[in-house]
Amino acid sequence: MSWSETLRTGVEAVRSHRLRSALTILGILIGIAAVILTVGLGEGAQQQVTSEISALGTNLLTVTPGSSTSTAGIRGGLGSASTLTLRDATALASPSVAPDVKAVAPVAQSSEVLTAGNTNWTTAVVGSTPAWLSVRGRQLAAGRFFDNQELSSDAAVTVLAPTTASELFGPADPVGQTVDVAGIPMTVIGVLTSVGSASSSATSQDDQAVVPITTATQRIFGSSGTSVQSILIEATSSSTLSAAYQETDNELLVLHHITTPAAADFTITTQQSLLSTATSVDKTLTVLLAGIAAIALLVGGIGVMNIMLVSVTERVREIGLRKALGAAPATIRRQFLVEASVLGLVGGVLGAGLGIVGAEVLPFFISNPIAISPAATAGAIVVAIAIGVGFGVYPASRAARLAPIDALRNE
Repeated sequence: MSWSETLRTGVEAVRSHRLRSALTILGILIGIAAVILTVGLGEGAQQQVTSEISALGTNLLTVTPGSSTSTAGIRGGLGSASTLTLRDATALASPSVAPDVKAVAPVAQSSEVLTAGNTNWTTAVVGSTPAWLSVRGRQLAAGRFFDNQELSSDAAVTVLAPTTASELFGPADPVGQTVDVAGIPMTVIGVLTSVGSASSSATSQDDQAVVPITTATQRIFGSSGTSVQSILIEATSSSTLSAAYQETDNELLVLHHITTPAAADFTITTQQSLLSTATSVDKTLTVLLAGIAAIALLVGGIGVMNIMLVSVTERVREIGLRKALGAAPATIRRQFLVEASVLGLVGGVLGAGLGIVGAEVLPFFISNPIAISPAATAGAIVVAIAIGVGFGVYPASRAARLAPIDALRNE
């Protein structure tokens, strides 16, 4: 029997039992679609995390204070101390101290109420220096950023992120308008471009107001001290990020009179460390979800084996007649493997189609994107065929081993 005749016979055998074949295909279809969607969810989450971390700024180092201890002996978390100051930021900005540091931006931040006319909005007020714009890798959609003169004069000016500007002024141009920040009238001099962060997030980069750090600490936050919540540092390039890290660490240890690095009262994090941690978590979740989907595939494979065993049992006389007419065991085995492969192929193609449709539709109902790659889709179809062949080997071998005389006697 030729391959074309074997294929035609296998397809006809599948079509002759439509309901049973459909239920078997359904098992494979669900498993393949589940694998594609779960892997796509994991890849989409990784891409989203990468995009959001990259939006924080390129070649970025973030220095945060250490933990504090109250008089009662209660230790706060990292960042709760006030160990970083404007003096630290000024020292790190010196080329002689840190030649691989391109720019330094100290940050003081607090949640405040902003009012424009009869509209109010609560958002994060970020106090920093003119270097903040380049360190965070942000661009201006309108207006300008504040300069060093406005920084030194505690000017009442602010630059709004797009979500903040929209909530306060709607479609109107906010540049030149006045907004009250914690009761202090401030002139809007610019609007930042969007970086795509969700406006509902408490840490959204699209929902904040940036002001000179001197204005923030002395006029808005009511603080006369020089401590800051963090210091953002931009390295000259990605290749010098490690060198900038060492220069920052060494200088802060000297400034804080710390001789043992393990006793440092500050922490330095990089974008790479944040990205690797987030990616590791996403990969773990992806493996977990893919494992659950693989169980669904296993169930589908067992369904293929079941229907093929039933098919062998029902067609014992047919198998005996074929062997009596000269069909070799390999021909019989090939016929049943083709039937199993057809079931796997149809289930894989339909499952891949369902997965692609789900990847387009589900993001409208969930907050996470789903990334589908052609390689993953093609791989899923290959896996489906492999499942059909793998779980069809035993039934096909059983059919090939039947003795013609015994098969013909079967009632």
